[in-house]
Amino acid sequence: MKKGMERGPHRSLFKAMGYTDEEISRPLIGVVNSANEIIPGHIHLDTIAEAVKAGIRMAGGTPVEFPSIGVCDGIAMNHPGMKYSLPSREVIADSVEIMAGAHPFDGLVLIPNCDKIIPGMLMAAARLNIPSIVMSGGPMIAGKYKGKRLDLVTGMFEGVGKVKAGQITEEDFREMEDVACPSCGSCAGMFTANTMNCLTEALGMGLPGNGTILAVKAARIRLAKNAGVRIMELVKNQVLPGKILMRQAFANAIAVDLALGGSTNTVLHLLAVAREAGVALELDDFEKMSRSTPYLCSLSPGGVHFIEDLDDAGGIPALMKVLSEKKLIDMNSMTVTGKTVGENLKGVSVRNPEVIRGWDNVLRKEGGIAILRGNIAPDGSVVKQSAVAEDMLRHQGPARVFDSEEDATQGILGGKIKKGDIVVVRYEGPRGGPGMREMLSLTSAIQGMAIKEIALITDGRFSGGTRGAAIGHIAPEAAEGGPIAALKDGDIISIDIPERKLEVKLTSRELSDRLAKWKKPEPKVKSSFLLRYAEKVSSAIHGAVLTR
Repeated sequence: MKKGMERGPHRSLFKAMGYTDEEISRPLIGVVNSANEIIPGHIHLDTIAEAVKAGIRMAGGTPVEFPSIGVCDGIAMNHPGMKYSLPSREVIADSVEIMAGAHPFDGLVLIPNCDKIIPGMLMAAARLNIPSIVMSGGPMIAGKYKGKRLDLVTGMFEGVGKVKAGQITEEDFREMEDVACPSCGSCAGMFTANTMNCLTEALGMGLPGNGTILAVKAARIRLAKNAGVRIMELVKNQVLPGKILMRQAFANAIAVDLALGGSTNTVLHLLAVAREAGVALELDDFEKMSRSTPYLCSLSPGGVHFIEDLDDAGGIPALMKVLSEKKLIDMNSMTVTGKTVGENLKGVSVRNPEVIRGWDNVLRKEGGIAILRGNIAPDGSVVKQSAVAEDMLRHQGPARVFDSEEDATQGILGGKIKKGDIVVVRYEGPRGGPGMREMLSLTSAIQGMAIKEIALITDGRFSGGTRGAAIGHIAPEAAEGGPIAALKDGDIISIDIPERKLEVKLTSRELSDRLAKWKKPEPKVKSSFLLRYAEKVSSAIHGAVLTR
């Protein structure tokens, strides 16, 4: 791009932007900055980018910044905007590839912080396979109201249901609105953004502290400078993502995910990143590891602690150290520190055993995520079992069927759902939505209204902030003629999470007769982008990636 007489025109264009000969002669590092003014987790990323660039310059490189889009899932929630969230992951991966393909950088520092931006950038790093490091923006401080800590989900989204149920006043709700999200950063619980930032560490693609150091701390700026310095070493030694994103690295990430009780969205994202890395990963890998990996961290929304507590307790290195005691972590995996996981964990210890529990004090013997199958979901479905109450791990009840999130929302808030019901929301899968919307408003309304013994199943997905008996990613989805399309009001559905079963009490003949009469519905959208996405997107069991 810049060497030799025939690249004189190229150097001239660099000089038009003010670059000197010295800067042009140094390694050029692409700095992918997803800062914008619509995501609280990204509002401060210009500051992170400046720190990264300072580190690059200190280590003898020339930073070249370019932008990335990003969707705020919280602001996009419970309206048609959420249809664009998951598809944005593919656009982000493609756009980073385009920029790094058109301008052959020596290395990349990727600066995401929220839900789909993190996996999108990881997918790009795996695809491009040039020296890369992820430097996230960090989590938000937990909010506080009347002496109790809260976050966007446990405060605001569940607050909607509490107002409807008369548990709190509208004045309380408005007061919480001012304090639930007190700073920049990714929302304070173990939701999708923070889970993915933590798993970036576990994969070896982020420096220790990447997932847990608060966005507002000076330590986050120091970490960003160190990331800038580290990318120069990765370039010098040609440590490529392909040397880091090996199968054992994904196994490490899954173990950490299960121990954290992380978001179910991580299943989609890890499958997608693994595909780009050429690693064979399946739903059964999550299930197999879940049986042997304990749930160790009680983090919001299903628990009592917040990300800042996890950081104070030693963060992801401390958790990995505990998991390594039972050989659930591959200590020889390479990381962006230039060292193996084992070398990184030397001298690490847990500073608060209530936040990161040991093997003699586990929360549950199994991991946070379980994979269910049965005649409703023959290809599989996903549940965050760590956020399901013990008395709801097994449940049977009548179906209340809705063909969209909007209809289900009206049904729940309108008082049409009774104790024991199983809410079915279909035609919200990757193709049917299209875009596989999150159902946080539904699950939060159920929690906030304190409707007892309610389960929700969908071919859509859930926010990392979801808690309760919420089973998503049902495959095949309704829009593909999956069995969920055949369900009717009153059908008896049985959920057995310990046995990994999700079934409707119908014979195979009854199901097949119903499906024989099924007709594929007309598309819900007119957007040319979403229609193209619906045509190309794969099943959730393959990560909802675009087929090639």
